[in-house]
Amino acid sequence: MSKRPLRLVRTAATIGVASIALAACGGGGGEEPAAEATTSESSSSSEAPAAEGDGTLTVGSLLPQTGSLAFLGPPEFAGVRLALNEINEAGGYDGQEVAYVESDSGDDKTDIANQSVDRLLGENVDVIVGAASSSVSKLVIDKITGAGVLQISPANTSPDFTDYDDGGLYFRTAPSDVLQGRVLGDAVIADGHLDVAIMALDDDYGTGLLANAKQSIEAGGGTVISEQVYDPAAASYSAEVSEVAASGAEALVLISFDETKKIVPELIAQGIGPADLPLYFVDGNLADYSADFPPGTLAGTKGTLPGAETTDDFKQRLFGVTPDLKDFAYAPESYDATIITALAATVAGDDTGTAIAGALEDVTGGGEKCTTYADCLALAEAGTDFDYDGVSGPIEFDENGDPTEATIGIYQYGDDNTFTNLEYRPGTL
Repeated sequence: MSKRPLRLVRTAATIGVASIALAACGGGGGEEPAAEATTSESSSSSEAPAAEGDGTLTVGSLLPQTGSLAFLGPPEFAGVRLALNEINEAGGYDGQEVAYVESDSGDDKTDIANQSVDRLLGENVDVIVGAASSSVSKLVIDKITGAGVLQISPANTSPDFTDYDDGGLYFRTAPSDVLQGRVLGDAVIADGHLDVAIMALDDDYGTGLLANAKQSIEAGGGTVISEQVYDPAAASYSAEVSEVAASGAEALVLISFDETKKIVPELIAQGIGPADLPLYFVDGNLADYSADFPPGTLAGTKGTLPGAETTDDFKQRLFGVTPDLKDFAYAPESYDATIITALAATVAGDDTGTAIAGALEDVTGGGEKCTTYADCLALAEAGTDFDYDGVSGPIEFDENGDPTEATIGIYQYGDDNTFTNLEYRPGTL
């Protein structure tokens, strides 16, 4: 079958929606006035309107091109683009290419996400893949699900979404931080650290992961002797670091985003840098710091990241859409989120968000195993019940749209301030 390139409409918070184009870094229209922001009270997701599909499956992405999680954007966008290319190569949805509208989520300190969602909804998307940040999703989930559009995040880990009133229109392919917190706490205890300090940014993600890590540490016989919840926009973190230094902790868990680049030098200045006090990162700050710190700064630092091992084959396929890709965090989850929405639309015979959401459990649980869109599509067309297992691992949702099992990787930094995997720990939720 001849290759069908991905149709892409690129959007950003500061530019208008461009025309549909080939899958590449493309497009740019005239400037639009900023859309009016809405809050969680603006609509009720439990009253999502029913709609009939228009026959064209349109996927939007709401992922970070700017903001504190911008380093996660490239692999997530690459995962979505690769999935859509492969979907369209296999015949698309109902014999038509799947359209794509790309947008920036920014972070929760800006109104970029609200503006982007307005543009996505204006393009009549059926599915929005994103956001990466739990706090950003909190800003827009009611607007998305209230419009009858499916939201599926590849990276939201806040436990708050498990019982959120989303009208059955919110799913995620990343596990709740109940699991990451458990693995993180176990790793700290296994390394022999019983008196632990935790610094966490003050948002849903930071405080939620702090609570779960603390629970795991205490269940393992340890004690969290210092909890420092900080403002990520603060000019200085010296006060919080001083509290950690005074606590006598044997290890520090840093639940952070881009502000890690400011906190680590402060730790070093106060004598509790990674060379002096064992340091643990999480998915929000497990990044390549080779250009940010002198060699050896993070040597020995460990961290956790949801996701199974990214195979060499999948990496090479990602390079086909993003040749300069350096990180792969949440690329598998983004890819799988996109694949299963197209499969669900096929099984439902309807491209509306409500219909797709209703079929997601069917395409990921029970039936004959398949691991590619093309193979699963062939089974669907033959009337065979199938079960898609993805590049992020087996996918099976509970009634809340949460994955019921997942893998957490444990990583360690070397002298070059980049990290490599130590082990993968599967777990259930």
